[in-house]
This record gives sequence, structure tokens and C-alpha cells, in this order.
Amino acid sequence: MASSSTSALTISSSSTFVDTKAPRQSAGASPQCVSLPTLPPPPVQTQKRPWKSTAYCRKLARNVIAMATGEAPAEVATAETPEIIQTVQEAWDKVEDKYAVSSLAVAGVVALWGSTGMISAIDRLPLIPGVLELVGIGYSGWFAYKNLVFKPDREALLQKVKDTYKEIIGSS
Repeated sequence: MASSSTSALTISSSSTFVDTKAPRQSAGASPQCVSLPTLPPPPVQTQKRPWKSTAYCRKLARNVIAMATGEAPAEVATAETPEIIQTVQEAWDKVEDKYAVSSLAVAGVVALWGSTGMISAIDRLPLIPGVLELVGIGYSGWFAYKNLVFKPDREALLQKVKDTYKEIIGSS
């Protein structure tokens, strides 16, 4: 293909690299080709614990048979579900409009994903994060001075929080 007298490496017609300055090798190897060392053979993988695979196969076969007969597998029948999962299942069973609740959940996840993208985009702007941090510190200071420093203001804030709680939860 290409050959040059000034180049140290040339490409022969068999698309292998030829090093013109390298010393010639023995007659067993090609005199013009540079060869890579051979890799050692891969290690033979022996199974040291054949009993584990047979136990797993037996367990799998038991589960398949139990499913085919309609019985619950032994592990499932004896295991109890955690209390929180039972509570969630009971709450889900009480829901009348499952489609609306599922749609709201998906909309909430999409809104959360979108808001995190928007916040990360704002965070990449050069001055905005610092300005927003100063605004937050300033508002926190103003809120503490207005509602927490003096006793009558604290009591009024606490009463407002209790009234809002009763309005949301309902008085019982």
C-alpha cells in the first residue's frame, strides 16, 4: 500500500505494521512483522459447591409445583409482610378512585423531576444561587425578628399554627 523511505513504520500489503529499524528475528517468526505476545489460556472454572446449585434447582422445582397446584410456596406461606406494607395495602383498598390517585402520583413524580431539573439549571447560572441564598438568609432573619424575638409575637404565631392545624385536620 504505502511505503516511504523516511518512515520508521510502513504498512505492508497484508495490513500489518512493519518496523524497519527493529532487529530481525529468528527464522521461526516473520522477519518484517512485529507480533504481540500471546495471552495465557483462560482459567478453568471448577464448581466447588455443586450442592448449592442442586439445592437451588430443588427449591425452584418446589415453587413451580406449588404454583401449579395453587398452593403457596413454603417460604411465602410462613413469611409475614411488614406492618407498613399491610397499612399501605389497607389504605389502597379503601381508595375508591384508584385511577385518579395513580394519575396524581404520576403527575407528582413528573413535577418533582421537572422541578429538580429547573433547580439544577438555575444553580448553574453564575450569580443566581448566591443572590437566592442572600434572599433566604434575609427572609429568615426578618421572620425571626418579626415572629420569634418577642413573647407576644411567639404566642400569636403558635396560636396561628394551632388554628391552621385544626382547620386542616379537623377538631376532634
